Amino acid sequence: MIASTPKPPYYAVIFTSIKKETDDGYNTMGEKMIQLAKEQAGFLGVESARNDVGITVSYWATLEDIHQWKQHTEHLIAQQYGREKWYKFYCTRICKVERDYSFIANN
Repeated sequence: MIASTPKPPYYAVIFTSIKKETDDGYNTMGEKMIQLAKEQAGFLGVESARNDVGITVSYWATLEDIHQWKQHTEHLIAQQYGREKWYKFYCTRICKVERDYSFIANN
């Protein structure tokens, strides 16, 4: 699903990852983190896709909202598990969205 975001500016956290072969609770934790993020102040939406490379983009109102989410107790546990058992590699990028536009087909 494509996130419905407000008029810019706002922020995007782009999380790109390559998983190890094991699942070991990964999908369950991912669903839990999305639900928990939705409850956080400043959360605007999320988009995610996974094939060989996983990309999750979450949208936030402010940098402080992103910082608070990064420090959330349950999110810290998920981050630790990611480093210990789920990811071969990950990269997080934080960007300010200054402009956006979209297209919707009339079919």
